[in-house]
Amino acid sequence: MNLRFVEAFYWVATLRSVSRAAEKLFITQSAMSSRIAALEEELGALLLDRRDKSFRLTIAGARFLVHAQKLLELQRSAKAELSGGNVVGEQVLRVGAIESVMHSWLAEWLSALRKQHEGLAIELTVETTPLLLDHVHRGVLDLAFAAAPASAGGVSSAPMPSMPMAFIGNRAVHSARLYSAAAIAAMDIMTFQRGSQPYVALIDALAARKITGTRIHAISSISAMVELVEASFGIATLPLAAATRLSENRQIRVLQSEIVLPPLTIFASYRADPMSIDVPEALALARKCASAIELKSTRAGRLKTKSSSKKPMTR
Repeated sequence: MNLRFVEAFYWVATLRSVSRAAEKLFITQSAMSSRIAALEEELGALLLDRRDKSFRLTIAGARFLVHAQKLLELQRSAKAELSGGNVVGEQVLRVGAIESVMHSWLAEWLSALRKQHEGLAIELTVETTPLLLDHVHRGVLDLAFAAAPASAGGVSSAPMPSMPMAFIGNRAVHSARLYSAAAIAAMDIMTFQRGSQPYVALIDALAARKITGTRIHAISSISAMVELVEASFGIATLPLAAATRLSENRQIRVLQSEIVLPPLTIFASYRADPMSIDVPEALALARKCASAIELKSTRAGRLKTKSSSKKPMTR
């Protein structure tokens, strides 16, 4: 039995679409249909109900899907065992992440993941949460780190460590030891796109203090926000880990403020791929990397606070 045909059927059944499965496996729809037809001929049974446009598995198709997953998992296990755990050039993991994750702990996780899985091919996408969740739903991505969980059928979601948020300002301009809520609100504030968790959290934090009239700018790019902060356009809200890392080489600093921003929640959404690595195991490694970076950022922030000059609070 040709396992490429089995893999083709598995993804058609899992994604409930021939076109999406073809996109995932980088083949044409006609090639995908040919593989399914060849598998049906070999098994002597129809696997897909083609009587109308709606997608349905036949009874035989539903039964064979269980066997297909086991066959693919067995193939992966056999290759890993015979190659000493390294299946070079065989495994691909398509990962997506929002910018906040990319600027915080993604690089450390990718490096550690490659050490664990020598030869693993990683395809990376950095996008907004809505686009990442759509990509996971369609099967374009295997795993996405976003600010919300995916809710599509067949997609699993798991919480990741939340990311503490902070205000950042221009190192040369915003030098006070502590900023009052009124001082923060008097400046132009940049945060992520409208409707995002950081945007809504900022609005709620200001409303809780009955502060109105603040100029808030919705910008989806962290790089753009940093550029504007360096140009003294205003201040911005960023994940603390990202702000700490960027402050090492950019003209920005984390601001201590009376306004405490809630942390940014992060979720991992993924489809189990019997041909690729164990995703829950990879997520455990991601949590370890994220927690280590967060601890490092928190310690760095405390040290900078202690060593900063004791200037009076800005009111």
